[in-house]
Amino acid sequence: MAGFFRADLFILALFVALLALMVFSLTLGRYPVSIPEIVGIVLGTGGNETRPYADKAWVVIEVVRMPRVLGVTLCGMGLAIAGAAMQGVFRNPLVGPEVAGVSAGASFGGVLAIMLSWPMAGVVGLAFGFGIGALAVAFGLSRLAGKSSILSLILAGVIVGGFFGALTGLAQYVADPQTRLPSIIYWLLGSFVGMTYEKVAIVAGVTLFAGTLLLMLRWRINLLSLGEADAQALGVNVEALRWGVVLLVALLVAAQVAVSGGVGWVGLIIPHIARMLIGPEHSRLLPASALLGGIYLLAMDDIARSVTAQEIPIGLLTALVGTPVFAFLFWQMQGKGWNREG
Repeated sequence: MAGFFRADLFILALFVALLALMVFSLTLGRYPVSIPEIVGIVLGTGGNETRPYADKAWVVIEVVRMPRVLGVTLCGMGLAIAGAAMQGVFRNPLVGPEVAGVSAGASFGGVLAIMLSWPMAGVVGLAFGFGIGALAVAFGLSRLAGKSSILSLILAGVIVGGFFGALTGLAQYVADPQTRLPSIIYWLLGSFVGMTYEKVAIVAGVTLFAGTLLLMLRWRINLLSLGEADAQALGVNVEALRWGVVLLVALLVAAQVAVSGGVGWVGLIIPHIARMLIGPEHSRLLPASALLGGIYLLAMDDIARSVTAQEIPIGLLTALVGTPVFAFLFWQMQGKGWNREG
């Protein structure tokens, strides 16, 4: 009981830290806005109430920074909880949203929608459709081995990811270099520039829907972590559970890719860190991963837009930070084994 109480306190501390970082992030930028001003604007007690667009601080916070902070936070939470769920159902720390080819398929769908000048709803639709399609192909290829094993799924994901990566490269090759290609390249590198409340609503709806369902499946994921045979003996439909989780993960990844392009490594390293801090029990691991994911991606975005005069694509930054962190975690855990992590 004491351990669970400490875990709940830790999750509460993460929630408070995330809120504090969100407020701090609103202060970053070329136009200075103090925290009291931000609180007043957010609560509706600050700024020019009769003509808000005449107030520069109001415009900076409400129109520019607020949707970006909300969008980044929601994307980080969605990717992290997706990674934690995937690792739980497959009982493998190398499985993440990117492994099964979902990210590559969603990226191609988004690029295709940009080439066709489709609106945001079309980008989301194509990204999700191709993400699910890539996942279905990966599962189909893994079945060719006679069973849907973890290793065969990972290898199939590598194949599918390479294929959709080639299609994305072909799309860049044939895209108009004056009008479409710059937008495609910048989008693929990952960026939250131009985040709007429309995009926030898309990510919020998907994250709330898929995240809630994953939390509802937390006890089944716990049972599956005991092993397939034990889980089936306790009444868990292993195949249906895995398909349900990967479909929810695909939806989360597709929504993130649609609004911000390629942002990798969040769903792979954050669940490891959360598991080390709070343990493997998914009723606490999933919310802790979500909060840590929001904190991590928001911190990366703050660095991306404040370190240099020209903003760094956040996808590059998360890869530069994520690869050495994952290498360190991999080296650290080899001595005692992944199954005893946390």
